[in-house]
Amino acid sequence: MSPSNGRKSLLHRLSSTEPPGEESEEQVAEPSEPTEGESLSAKVGLEAQPAAEEDSVADALAAMPETARSDEEFLSPGDILEDRYEILKFLSKGGMGAVYLARDNRFGDARKLVAMKEMISAFRDSVTSRITLETFEREANILAGLNHPAIPKVFDYFHHDRRVFLIIEYVEGSDLESILAEIDFPLPQEKVVKWGIQICDVLSYLHSHQPSPIVFRDMKPSNIMLRDDGRVVLIDFGIAKKFQAGKRGTMIGTEGYSPPEQYRGMAEPRGDIYALGATLHHLLTRRDPRKEPPFTFDDHPMSDFNPTVTPQLEATVSKALAYEIDDRYASADEMKLDLMRLLEPSDRRPGALASSPLASIEEMSPVWSFECEDEIRGTPVIFENAVYFGSYDYNLYALDAETGKEHWRYATEGGIVSSPCVWNETIFFGSEDQILYAVYSRTGRIVWTCPTDGRIRSSPEQEYDHIFFGSDDHQLYAVSAKSGQELWRFDGRAPIRSSPAVSGELIIFGSDDGNVYALDVQTGELRWQCATGSAVQSSPAVAEDMVYVGSGDSSLYALDLANGWAVWRYRTKGQVISSPLVSDSLVYFGSNDHHLYALDGSRGALVWKYATEGSVVSSPKLCEGAIYAGSADGHLYSLDAKTGDLLWRFSTGGIITGSPAISNGVIFVGSADRVMYAVAANPSK
Repeated sequence: MSPSNGRKSLLHRLSSTEPPGEESEEQVAEPSEPTEGESLSAKVGLEAQPAAEEDSVADALAAMPETARSDEEFLSPGDILEDRYEILKFLSKGGMGAVYLARDNRFGDARKLVAMKEMISAFRDSVTSRITLETFEREANILAGLNHPAIPKVFDYFHHDRRVFLIIEYVEGSDLESILAEIDFPLPQEKVVKWGIQICDVLSYLHSHQPSPIVFRDMKPSNIMLRDDGRVVLIDFGIAKKFQAGKRGTMIGTEGYSPPEQYRGMAEPRGDIYALGATLHHLLTRRDPRKEPPFTFDDHPMSDFNPTVTPQLEATVSKALAYEIDDRYASADEMKLDLMRLLEPSDRRPGALASSPLASIEEMSPVWSFECEDEIRGTPVIFENAVYFGSYDYNLYALDAETGKEHWRYATEGGIVSSPCVWNETIFFGSEDQILYAVYSRTGRIVWTCPTDGRIRSSPEQEYDHIFFGSDDHQLYAVSAKSGQELWRFDGRAPIRSSPAVSGELIIFGSDDGNVYALDVQTGELRWQCATGSAVQSSPAVAEDMVYVGSGDSSLYALDLANGWAVWRYRTKGQVISSPLVSDSLVYFGSNDHHLYALDGSRGALVWKYATEGSVVSSPKLCEGAIYAGSADGHLYSLDAKTGDLLWRFSTGGIITGSPAISNGVIFVGSADRVMYAVAANPSK
């Protein structure tokens, strides 16, 4: 595969209709009555709606579960409608329609892409079909009357056979729910606050629309698209409606995000503010409100799950989520002002040193820093005085280790979380475009590629002239380091994001199915497996016939290398995603309970622990008697390896999920602030 010429767009999506094989979205239901996922309007029946309100009937139809359609009923790539719109591919399918990516051929040689939203009635009753059509037309009419950069533009509307089509602006980007699914850590406050400000801006536009305000009614992460330029766009106005004070309608929306009054059929602008609060809470904590009891956000303080959340942001979201309408923000503009205050300059800045009796320097500066176009989530590797690392801007970078000057970059078609490894002047790394790459270390020229069927977040390991790595397609791969030819693969039954460790004839790794596996390194045959209580994304460390590995069940395990039996288990108060480091019979690792730990490797007894201000996903590294690790609080920590005392900490502008690399007295670490830092290991020299 040839390298991409630039950053590619992310997932494309422009509808609430569901992709094949997925269940329809959960609809709002009274907590004590309808079953999970069941539409309340479907449960009570259409006759339960106010007889004089046809809008309510249309709302109920919009909430009813969709019936299945055969593939033959959908349009196919190459079909042309109105002698103008050429179907390119599906974006999503549902029981009553689909969304297609199409090209508008009226513009000749120009490649104008549009989203084509289709509706076909699944009801035989003529009255029902008419109301269903009117619901679709309502969305078209609402969108046609709006003009805001965060709302897709409508270009056309027409009938074809039994179908009705709406031609909408094609939004390139990824919806926020998909972004949440791609990460295993909470989003940083600053990024979410900026999105919230933009959403408040578009809600203010809708709520002040004339002659009638418009209530969106279905705010949630999957209905918010993030463009590649960082701007948000609201999608799916299928249940949006013009506000009429005091008028009741159908109970509609999405359970967990919808405000209490919407369960009672009342839709008003402050309901959108509640749903925005629920959305921000989900983005900041990764706790899906659809899986929690309704209206229990106050039971789960956001700071318990995301250390970057300040008390001020907690108060802002809490006010938006007030149960009583009058206790919420009176308008989206009022909420926007509070969010904007959170972005005002603070005393915190990159390079600030922690106050500590052992930190004798008041401020330290990096040896050098290099800024990418997006977050750095992985760990760098040092080879022949060069630093190699991936970024979520789709590029692998090669920098001069002494100066930070860029040698070259290689562009893939997906974000790079995988950390590279080196063999015979070749750099190996995986990408979320589902491909493992091998590039020449001196020039960045492609050597070979190995495609998989899933995103690659596992970091490759080199041993015996082969590369071993996992993929989200559930497979652990063994491929030739020279050619990329597959030797064997093993089904781990779930995404494999743990990086493998090779010890003698065994290769050991974890899987999201909760197991630690040991395979024959030559054949890929299973030797043993050990079940933990949750997904294993930590990478194993092997020392003295023991395997040390963390689990999402909050424990670090010590397993017998020969048979996988648990020798001991140490429980923390948070998921252990950090990969352990073993040195001088001590095991060092981090936990999502914000602590760094040192344990006795033989019996699991605690030697020391150090509290940071955020989750520790980063794996510790050791150099000259000091332990180095990053934290979600944005700091790189240096601790005395024997005592756990703080030597110093260096502040970056974003969370640190990758591990540091160390070479010639310099620590290299990347941050979500998009910067790769080179920091002196001993700043006093």
